[in-house]
Amino acid sequence: MKVSDHILQRLREWDVEHVFAYAGDGINGLLAAWGRADNEPKFVQARHEEMAAFQAVGYAKFSGRVGVCAATSGPGAIHLLNGLYDAKLDHVPVVALVGQTNRSAMGGSYQQEVDLQNLYKDVASDFCETATVPEQLPNLIDRAIRTAYARRTVTAVILPADVQELDYSPPTHAFKMVPSSLGLGRSAPVPADDDVRRAAEVLNAGEKVAVLIGQGARGARTEVEELAEVLGAGVAKALLGKDALPDDLPYVTGSIGLLGTRPSYELMRDCDTLLVIGSSFPYSQFLPELDQARAVQIDIDPHMIGLRYPFEVNLVGDAGETLRKLLPHLRRKEDRAWREGVERNVSRWWEVMERRAAVPADPVNPEYVVHALDSRLPDDVILAADSGSAANWYARHLRLRGRMRGSLSGTLATMGPGVPYAIGAKFAHPDRPAIALVGDGAMQMNGMMEMVTAAKYHREWSDPRLVVAVLNNGDLNQVTWEMRAMSGAPQFEESQHIPDLPYADIARSIGLDGVRVEKPEEVGPAWDRALAADGPFVLDFRCDPAVPPIPPHATLDQIEAAASAVLHGDSDRGSMIRQGFRSKVQEFLPGGRHRSG
Repeated sequence: MKVSDHILQRLREWDVEHVFAYAGDGINGLLAAWGRADNEPKFVQARHEEMAAFQAVGYAKFSGRVGVCAATSGPGAIHLLNGLYDAKLDHVPVVALVGQTNRSAMGGSYQQEVDLQNLYKDVASDFCETATVPEQLPNLIDRAIRTAYARRTVTAVILPADVQELDYSPPTHAFKMVPSSLGLGRSAPVPADDDVRRAAEVLNAGEKVAVLIGQGARGARTEVEELAEVLGAGVAKALLGKDALPDDLPYVTGSIGLLGTRPSYELMRDCDTLLVIGSSFPYSQFLPELDQARAVQIDIDPHMIGLRYPFEVNLVGDAGETLRKLLPHLRRKEDRAWREGVERNVSRWWEVMERRAAVPADPVNPEYVVHALDSRLPDDVILAADSGSAANWYARHLRLRGRMRGSLSGTLATMGPGVPYAIGAKFAHPDRPAIALVGDGAMQMNGMMEMVTAAKYHREWSDPRLVVAVLNNGDLNQVTWEMRAMSGAPQFEESQHIPDLPYADIARSIGLDGVRVEKPEEVGPAWDRALAADGPFVLDFRCDPAVPPIPPHATLDQIEAAASAVLHGDSDRGSMIRQGFRSKVQEFLPGGRHRSG
């Protein structure tokens, strides 16, 4: 048995079923071992190492299991980094297996020699080690996987090419040998009783309780619902926690932040008490004023506790276990006026969203595209949204409910993970449909070639549906609007305009299916056709770039900045003013359906 054979065997013993990777001579030993191992764990061939890392992140996000990716030395290892940082910043367990030049060449300025220890010391700061002798294994693999799980982070094992080819010999019962064992062990830490009682006192004293949950609350859905009922609270969600609580609960205000909803903004603006569960939502300006609310935080990671707000009580523990310990100390709030007000705001918001989706645009309103999907979402769908304006419409128009899952690049907010996330999801759950919402910029950057990966593997999925919806507006739209709103700068055509490509035609040219949609009446039938397809399907929605992703609070300064952009010659100024007014005015119309003309 070679070292490379042993590595694959150890991955199998850890129940690793997929490795997302791209070939290169720095991992030739591993590739040969895959041939000897009948491709177990399965080598999933991406089109680019960055995409392999994103697929590993998507797999880990949607399966709860460690994602594993592999790449060659030098350029392959460098390409992994963006996807690995996405995992690190969103607290997702991912292990990278990275090739390196032969030990004899290291330090000799050899071809493709990069100082990987230094390159990876930040992204894999919790564990990054180089194998130099066979006896370091299986310990390096075991610690990489165990640390990735335990710290919810990225780890890396660097494998010189000649070490991969050595005969494997295990560590012995001897001095400076490090034997190892399989298994993680599970724990659910809970805070001290005194801290729980102090937290209960704060929450019981409040009259207007707001709850903010993130992905750390995903396993505590029942407890969060019970707490919200007892405290008469409204619940807002950070984007990474969008699937942690159903959006069809009347007191769930939806996403928070720049991409968030008006009721979430109002919830934070008007509350007197704040409880944050399993979230490190970074934009503190969307939380209550610093002297406004008494606050409690629950987080499993002591390194992330106490961030973002002056919390009065910090509870370090598993969300579910901590809430079960806290709930008996809470008193039901008999005055439900606060809760009733939250529910009215939520109900009105969904009316506003329906009206904004109905606003005419040229040729199609992107809000209508995503709003039309909402009622069509399969019960077990997995959603991936890319960064950019697509994330706005994902955050605001889609109501996740039941078993539905969804995610995006949260903290890194990188372009390009939408399609590879969905592919990773299909390997995690081949029996569930997946949908990726992407802008045309992200599709051109990364998504188009990963449709080749979908074409290569979709026949292995028991449910072959993978729908990629491209919001095609010829503009890097989120940045365009940020330039207008933040800087008062007009659209800079050279940086913002991108070519119009026939995405559906390209999909058909590689054996998939797709359709271009250029009229509002074609939107619903196109979604129906894609969701009934027997394979991956690309929807090319020709959208209006002038539809503004108006923030929930839309400050006077931002409105003035956007107006300044118009006055200084924005190329899209006429339609921008018209669409901005039409969209914003929906918030001020009386209740009931509005027919836009």
